[in-house]
Amino acid sequence: MRFFAKRQFVHLSLASLALGSAVALAADAPSDAEIAGIVVTANTVDIEAGKWMESKSHNKEVKDFATRMVTDHSAVNKQASELAAKLHLQPADSEVSKSLKEGGHKNLAELKKKHGAALEKAYIDHEVSYHETVLEAIDKTLIPNAKNAELKGLIEKVRPAIAAHLDHARKIQAELGKKK
Repeated sequence: MRFFAKRQFVHLSLASLALGSAVALAADAPSDAEIAGIVVTANTVDIEAGKWMESKSHNKEVKDFATRMVTDHSAVNKQASELAAKLHLQPADSEVSKSLKEGGHKNLAELKKKHGAALEKAYIDHEVSYHETVLEAIDKTLIPNAKNAELKGLIEKVRPAIAAHLDHARKIQAELGKKK
Protein backbone atom coordinates (compact mmCIF):
# COMPACT_ATOMS: atom_id res chain seq x y z
CA MET A 1 0.00 0.00 0.00
CA ARG A 2 1.33 3.44 -0.85
CA PHE A 3 2.68 5.70 1.88
CA PHE A 4 0.00 8.33 1.31
CA ALA A 5 -2.82 5.79 1.20
CA LYS A 6 -1.78 4.48 4.63
CA ARG A 7 -1.57 7.82 6.38
CA GLN A 8 -4.47 9.90 7.45
CA PHE A 9 -3.90 13.33 6.15
CA VAL A 10 -5.66 16.41 5.09
CA HIS A 11 -4.45 17.70 1.83
CA LEU A 12 -5.97 21.12 1.59
CA SER A 13 -5.84 21.63 -2.07
CA LEU A 14 -6.42 25.33 -1.92
CA ALA A 15 -6.23 27.73 -4.79
CA SER A 16 -3.16 29.68 -3.72
CA LEU A 17 -4.33 33.16 -4.41
CA ALA A 18 -7.87 32.52 -3.34
CA LEU A 19 -6.84 31.13 0.01
CA GLY A 20 -4.14 33.70 0.67
CA SER A 21 -6.45 36.58 -0.15
CA ALA A 22 -9.49 35.21 1.63
CA VAL A 23 -7.60 34.27 4.80
CA ALA A 24 -5.82 37.62 4.88
CA LEU A 25 -9.10 39.47 4.45
CA ALA A 26 -11.14 37.39 6.88
CA ALA A 27 -12.29 39.67 9.67
CA ASP A 28 -12.94 36.82 12.09
CA ALA A 29 -11.02 33.63 12.67
CA PRO A 30 -12.76 30.65 11.05
CA SER A 31 -14.90 28.46 13.30
CA ASP A 32 -14.42 24.71 13.42
CA ALA A 33 -17.42 24.31 11.10
CA GLU A 34 -15.83 26.75 8.64
CA ILE A 35 -12.46 24.99 8.93
CA ALA A 36 -14.21 21.70 8.10
CA GLY A 37 -15.88 23.44 5.17
CA ILE A 38 -12.52 24.72 3.94
CA VAL A 39 -11.03 21.23 4.16
CA VAL A 40 -13.89 19.58 2.24
CA THR A 41 -14.05 22.33 -0.39
CA ALA A 42 -10.29 22.37 -0.90
CA ASN A 43 -10.18 18.62 -1.40
CA THR A 44 -13.13 18.67 -3.78
CA VAL A 45 -11.48 21.36 -5.89
CA ASP A 46 -8.27 19.33 -6.18
CA ILE A 47 -10.18 16.12 -6.91
CA GLU A 48 -11.87 17.85 -9.83
CA ALA A 49 -8.57 19.18 -11.22
CA GLY A 50 -6.89 15.81 -10.69
CA LYS A 51 -9.65 13.90 -12.46
CA TRP A 52 -9.48 16.27 -15.38
CA MET A 53 -5.69 15.93 -15.59
CA GLU A 54 -5.89 12.14 -15.40
CA SER A 55 -7.88 12.18 -18.60
CA LYS A 56 -5.79 14.81 -20.42
CA SER A 57 -2.15 14.32 -19.47
CA HIS A 58 0.16 12.24 -21.63
CA ASN A 59 3.09 12.56 -19.22
CA LYS A 60 3.23 9.49 -16.95
CA GLU A 61 4.61 11.38 -13.94
CA VAL A 62 1.99 14.12 -14.19
CA LYS A 63 -0.81 11.62 -14.74
CA ASP A 64 0.36 9.51 -11.78
CA PHE A 65 0.55 12.66 -9.62
CA ALA A 66 -3.00 13.62 -10.64
CA THR A 67 -4.20 10.10 -9.81
CA ARG A 68 -2.52 10.32 -6.41
CA MET A 69 -4.24 13.65 -5.77
CA VAL A 70 -7.66 12.16 -6.63
CA THR A 71 -7.05 9.12 -4.43
CA ASP A 72 -5.60 11.05 -1.51
CA HIS A 73 -8.16 13.87 -1.56
CA SER A 74 -11.04 11.43 -1.83
CA ALA A 75 -9.71 9.60 1.22
CA VAL A 76 -9.30 12.86 3.10
CA ASN A 77 -12.84 13.96 2.30
CA LYS A 78 -14.07 10.62 3.65
CA GLN A 79 -12.02 11.09 6.82
CA ALA A 80 -13.14 14.70 7.22
CA SER A 81 -16.77 13.72 6.72
CA GLU A 82 -16.50 10.92 9.28
CA LEU A 83 -14.87 13.23 11.80
CA ALA A 84 -17.47 15.95 11.20
CA ALA A 85 -20.28 13.40 11.71
CA LYS A 86 -18.65 12.11 14.89
CA LEU A 87 -18.33 15.65 16.22
CA HIS A 88 -21.84 16.60 15.05
CA LEU A 89 -20.16 19.36 13.08
CA GLN A 90 -21.77 20.48 9.84
CA PRO A 91 -19.08 21.88 7.48
CA ALA A 92 -20.03 25.49 6.84
CA ASP A 93 -19.43 27.81 3.93
CA SER A 94 -17.25 30.83 4.53
CA GLU A 95 -15.66 33.51 2.41
CA VAL A 96 -12.61 31.23 2.17
CA SER A 97 -14.53 28.16 0.98
CA LYS A 98 -16.52 30.28 -1.49
CA SER A 99 -13.29 31.77 -2.77
CA LEU A 100 -11.79 28.29 -3.09
CA LYS A 101 -14.69 27.10 -5.23
CA GLU A 102 -14.35 30.14 -7.45
CA GLY A 103 -10.57 29.73 -7.68
CA GLY A 104 -10.96 26.05 -8.53
CA HIS A 105 -13.34 26.85 -11.37
CA LYS A 106 -10.96 29.53 -12.69
CA ASN A 107 -7.98 27.16 -12.49
CA LEU A 108 -9.85 24.46 -14.42
CA ALA A 109 -10.94 27.00 -17.02
CA GLU A 110 -7.31 28.06 -17.53
CA LEU A 111 -6.10 24.46 -17.70
CA LYS A 112 -8.74 23.67 -20.32
CA LYS A 113 -7.20 26.29 -22.61
CA LYS A 114 -3.87 24.44 -22.66
CA HIS A 115 -2.63 21.23 -24.24
CA GLY A 116 0.37 18.93 -24.04
CA ALA A 117 3.47 20.15 -22.25
CA ALA A 118 1.97 23.59 -21.56
CA LEU A 119 -1.00 21.97 -19.80
CA GLU A 120 1.20 19.70 -17.72
CA LYS A 121 3.50 22.56 -16.74
CA ALA A 122 0.56 24.80 -15.78
CA TYR A 123 -0.98 22.05 -13.64
CA ILE A 124 2.24 21.23 -11.81
CA ASP A 125 3.21 24.90 -11.38
CA HIS A 126 -0.20 25.47 -9.79
CA GLU A 127 0.20 22.45 -7.53
CA VAL A 128 3.56 23.74 -6.27
CA SER A 129 2.30 27.21 -5.41
CA TYR A 130 -0.90 25.72 -4.05
CA HIS A 131 0.89 23.41 -1.63
CA GLU A 132 3.17 26.22 -0.46
CA THR A 133 0.11 28.28 0.36
CA VAL A 134 -1.61 25.31 1.98
CA LEU A 135 1.27 24.80 4.38
CA GLU A 136 1.20 28.49 5.29
CA ALA A 137 -2.57 28.36 5.84
CA ILE A 138 -2.24 25.28 8.04
CA ASP A 139 0.43 26.93 10.17
CA LYS A 140 -1.05 30.41 10.40
CA THR A 141 -4.81 29.92 10.16
CA LEU A 142 -6.21 26.40 10.40
CA ILE A 143 -4.24 24.94 13.31
CA PRO A 144 -4.23 28.12 15.43
CA ASN A 145 -7.99 28.58 15.03
CA ALA A 146 -9.22 24.99 15.33
CA LYS A 147 -10.88 24.75 18.73
CA ASN A 148 -11.76 21.06 18.67
CA ALA A 149 -8.75 18.97 19.67
CA GLU A 150 -9.56 16.13 17.23
CA LEU A 151 -9.91 18.50 14.29
CA LYS A 152 -6.70 20.30 15.21
CA GLY A 153 -4.93 16.98 15.78
CA LEU A 154 -5.94 15.67 12.37
CA ILE A 155 -4.63 18.77 10.64
CA GLU A 156 -1.36 18.65 12.63
CA LYS A 157 -0.93 14.95 11.96
CA VAL A 158 -1.27 15.30 8.22
CA ARG A 159 0.95 18.34 7.73
CA PRO A 160 4.00 16.17 6.85
CA ALA A 161 2.04 14.49 4.05
CA ILE A 162 1.21 17.87 2.58
CA ALA A 163 4.87 18.80 2.66
CA ALA A 164 5.65 15.49 0.91
CA HIS A 165 3.13 16.33 -1.82
CA LEU A 166 4.86 19.67 -2.27
CA ASP A 167 8.25 17.96 -2.60
CA HIS A 168 6.82 15.53 -5.15
CA ALA A 169 5.28 18.36 -7.20
CA ARG A 170 8.59 20.28 -7.10
CA LYS A 171 10.48 17.23 -8.41
CA ILE A 172 8.06 16.90 -11.31
CA GLN A 173 8.29 20.65 -11.93
CA ALA A 174 12.08 20.40 -12.12
CA GLU A 175 11.87 17.49 -14.59
CA LEU A 176 9.36 19.35 -16.76
CA GLY A 177 11.70 22.35 -16.71
CA LYS A 178 14.54 20.23 -18.12
CA LYS A 179 12.42 19.16 -21.11
CA LYS A 180 12.13 22.67 -22.58
